Amino acid sequence: MTTARPEEVAAFADSCAIAGIGQTEFAKRGGITDRTEFHLCCEAIRMAAEDAGLDVHDIDGFASYGPERHEPVLLQVALGIPEIRFSNLVWGAGGGGCTGAVMNAALAVHAGICKHVAVYRSLCQGQYHRYGQYNPGAVGGSYMAPFGLMSPGQKTALPFRRHMHVYGTPVEALGHVAVTFREHAQTNPAALMYGKPMTLEDHANSRMIVDPYRLYDCCLETDGAAAIIVTSKERARDLRQKPTRILAAVQASGEGWGMGPMGSNNMPVETYHTTNAQPVARHLFPMAGISPQDLDCAQIYDAFSSIVIMALEDYGVCEPGEGADFVMQGNLRRDGGKLPTNTAGGLLSEGYLQGFNLIPEAVRQMRGTSLNQVADAETCLVTSGGGGGHKSALILAV
Repeated sequence: MTTARPEEVAAFADSCAIAGIGQTEFAKRGGITDRTEFHLCCEAIRMAAEDAGLDVHDIDGFASYGPERHEPVLLQVALGIPEIRFSNLVWGAGGGGCTGAVMNAALAVHAGICKHVAVYRSLCQGQYHRYGQYNPGAVGGSYMAPFGLMSPGQKTALPFRRHMHVYGTPVEALGHVAVTFREHAQTNPAALMYGKPMTLEDHANSRMIVDPYRLYDCCLETDGAAAIIVTSKERARDLRQKPTRILAAVQASGEGWGMGPMGSNNMPVETYHTTNAQPVARHLFPMAGISPQDLDCAQIYDAFSSIVIMALEDYGVCEPGEGADFVMQGNLRRDGGKLPTNTAGGLLSEGYLQGFNLIPEAVRQMRGTSLNQVADAETCLVTSGGGGGHKSALILAV
C-alpha cells in the first residue's frame, strides 16, 4: 500500500537508480593469491560499469564505508578516470555503513554533483588482518577485553542472549536461519558454500563458538570485491540494464548506542536486545511510501544468524519477540516464504564483503535475474550492520 512521503524527503526519494553491478569471484580467506585486493577492487568497478553499458571513464564519483583501504584518487589513476567530483566514506560503522554508502552516492547524484558514482567494497582477509580475530587496537577493546569480550562473536552474542531472556526465544531458531540461507546457496555457483548442503541436524552438531553461536551461525571469511553504479533514474533508463530504483535510503543510530556491541557494549537496557535499526525503519518506510508488509523479499545483514531474527522485528516485519517463530515457520525461504531473504546465500553462505554482496543480489531480484528469483518481486529491503551502533538500509524497487 503506497502512502504519501514526508515533504522533507519527497524530492530525494525515488530520484536515483542502480544501473550496474559487478562482483568478482569469492574465495575462502587467503584463497586469492594471483591478484591484490586493489586489483580486485578495480576489477569489480570495471565490471559494474560494463554491466551498466558505461565506459569506466564515465564514472565521476566514488563512495564506500568502514575500513575500505583503496582511496578514490588511487582508483582514478588506475582506471584512467579523467576527473572525480565526489568521494565519500561512511565514517566507522563497519558493515553498518554499507547501504549508507549507497545513500551518499545517491545524494551526490541527486544534488547534481555527479552523474555516475561507483560504490564499492573490496576485502581480502587473507592479504590483511582477520576480522574475527582479537584486535587490541579496536575501539573499546581496552574496556571489554578484560571481561573476555575479544571477538565479534562474543560481543554480539550478548544482545541475543538478552533477547532470549526477554522473549523466551528458542535457540533452535538460529539453525533455521543458517539452514535456509545455505539452501539458497545451493543454486548459486558463486557462493562459497555451493555444493555443501546443510541440515538442522548438521547445524546442531557443529562445534560451539560462543554460546549460543555454533560454527554455522557465524559468517564466512572471504576474499573478493563488489561494486555498483548509482545514477539518476533518467540516465539509467538510457543504459543497458533495467534500472533498479532506490526508493528509500536511510542512515541512523538510536540514543545511547555509541559503537554498540563492537564498541563498549553498554547500550540502553531498553534496546539492548535489538540491532538498533528501529530508528532506520522509522524513516525508511515513510520515505519509500510503503509498509514492511509490502516487501516482496529482503537481503538482511547476517554476520551472525541472530542478527536476522532481531532485524525482522526492528524493521517491523514482525512484532518484537516474534522473529524466531517467523523464521522457524519457513518464512525466509525462497519457495513459499512470506519474505524470501538472502536469496544468494548471504554472508553466512555466499561470502562476506562486510554486507556489500547483499546489494547486487537485491538488484538481481529487481531485474528478475536472480538464481533464486522471487516471483513478481517489485520491492526489496537491504539492511546493513549488526555489531556496530550505526545502521543503514535501502528499499529498492523495479
